[in-house]
Amino acid sequence: MTTSPPRSALPTHEVTNQPPPRGDTDLWASDTPLREGIAREGGQEAPLAAYGAVLGTKAMREAARDANRVPPELRLFDRSGRRLDEVHFHPAYHQLMQAGLGAGYAALAWESAPGGHVTHAAMVYLHSQVEPGTCCPMTMTYAAVPALAASESLAAEWRPKLLSRRYDPTARPLAQKSGATLGMAMTEKQGGSDVRANATTATRAGDHWRLHGHKWFCSAPMSDGFLTLAQAPGGLSCFLVPRWLDGERNPIQIMRLKDKLGNKANASSEIEYQGALAYLLGDEGQGVRTIIEMVHHTRLDTAMAPTGLMRGALAEALHWARHRRAFQKGLIDQPLMRAVLADLALDVEGALALGLRVARAFDSTTEEDRAFARIGVALAKFLNNKRCPQVTYEAMEVLGGMGYVEDTPMPMYYREAPLNGIWEGSGNVICLDILRTLAKEPLAVETLRAELAAARGADARYDAALRAHHERWPTLPPEAEARWFAERTALLLTASILIRHAPPAVADGFTATRLGEAGRITGAIGGVDKVGILARLEP
Repeated sequence: MTTSPPRSALPTHEVTNQPPPRGDTDLWASDTPLREGIAREGGQEAPLAAYGAVLGTKAMREAARDANRVPPELRLFDRSGRRLDEVHFHPAYHQLMQAGLGAGYAALAWESAPGGHVTHAAMVYLHSQVEPGTCCPMTMTYAAVPALAASESLAAEWRPKLLSRRYDPTARPLAQKSGATLGMAMTEKQGGSDVRANATTATRAGDHWRLHGHKWFCSAPMSDGFLTLAQAPGGLSCFLVPRWLDGERNPIQIMRLKDKLGNKANASSEIEYQGALAYLLGDEGQGVRTIIEMVHHTRLDTAMAPTGLMRGALAEALHWARHRRAFQKGLIDQPLMRAVLADLALDVEGALALGLRVARAFDSTTEEDRAFARIGVALAKFLNNKRCPQVTYEAMEVLGGMGYVEDTPMPMYYREAPLNGIWEGSGNVICLDILRTLAKEPLAVETLRAELAAARGADARYDAALRAHHERWPTLPPEAEARWFAERTALLLTASILIRHAPPAVADGFTATRLGEAGRITGAIGGVDKVGILARLEP
């Protein structure tokens, strides 16, 4: 005689129709648009192939999850009551930092090999797909290098440590470290983007200065030094503030860590200079001109990071759609789902092509390319960041309820999506910078017009859109139309690049939907080659 198992032993359900874990994924080998873009724009394939393989592993994704789940901890005092002003991170944070700096994230652009900025930009794109919070200290270290050229002595001391490819998180003086990072502290409560309203003061003390004041935002406070702005007798000036002095801590006090929407692994903070020792970088009264070199290069990263976020979110949506069935059919085969995914793919591929083209201009030393870099990076930052929140949301929706759950990286992508649009100049600031650049730099106007004109004659819709653009704004637009102007200019620039270099399905799809009469909601497209667009996303 057999007996039935007790009710508690009966299986409640079988797990079916759920995508398998992604496992190890080669972010380089699986990204056709990236590989083509690197070949086209002159980047270095070998370091990117190695980095993409490492970042896509299951172990690195788990490290990213840990770095976000266990936030940085502020430790103000040691057990004896002495000030520490240090931040403690989960070991996964250090693992990600070591991977990035060791791969050359901060160093490649300043080494002798060609295509350094293109390669760096691609590393930002790859790293942002996995853990964007750790990009911040590495990006600022990369971007600080050209600003250091304003002081030969400071450059000689700091540059070798910044480019060492060694990650050394210990809290000690620069001379004792194998590698270093540099951060930035500009923003104050009363000024925000208006840095000329900064109230921090600088007083000369022999061959150095002493700073007093409060900084509302200081990203990566565990950096070995900071570039900062303060009011000297000769006006707003740029200073390098080391975190450690010989044998003692520089009096930089961390007031609190910011409780942010996203970017959880990164310890953004408020700090106070309590007579902190600092060194003048550049001429007194020329602080904005000196630090703008750093801002110019961080803006390249703020154009590439949202592209990586969009790519990461799209990859998750594709994985789900390829392994999920709905209404007796694979989700990837549903016509409406294919329209959504193809529409998202156009945004990602356009953002990547635009960002890499701008990065190539950073690699050039000609006056024409330097002018194009200044206008191009602002356009890329503006457009890519305006698309990022929409793309990440739509990709999240593909997963349904699971997209809203922290078991997937989709909530992280969504929380991260607005950040780079705010960092280093929010939308309005960027649009005003675009107008200023075009008003003051005839060469920027000339190079931008040449880049737009290069695609003429290949697509009648593009020609008509470009003609309408010039007719609508024969000169610069009024300030109230700056966003409209920036969006259309950036869309036309992206279309021009795609028409010349992307497969017909992508170029035609982007031109038809972004310059034509497509709906404003993702997936509201028709008459485009969805099969050809989605084929670009196959491993």
